[in-house]
Amino acid sequence: MVPYRRERDLLGDREVPQDVYYGIQTARALDNFPITGYKPHRELIMALAHVKKAAAQANVNVKR
Repeated sequence: MVPYRRERDLLGDREVPQDVYYGIQTARALDNFPITGYKPHRELIMALAHVKKAAAQANVNVKR
């Protein structure tokens, strides 16, 4: 059994698996839009995470 963490947004509380990097909004989208059944490649997810991290670091550097 996968352990869950509880998150909250404007629509209420929801359990999200602890071993995933996404949050409550993505969990809701996965339930609402099971269009293809395909999951994105791990490499794509990691690449997006690197871009987001770089953007956050750039914002810190310019004191945003």
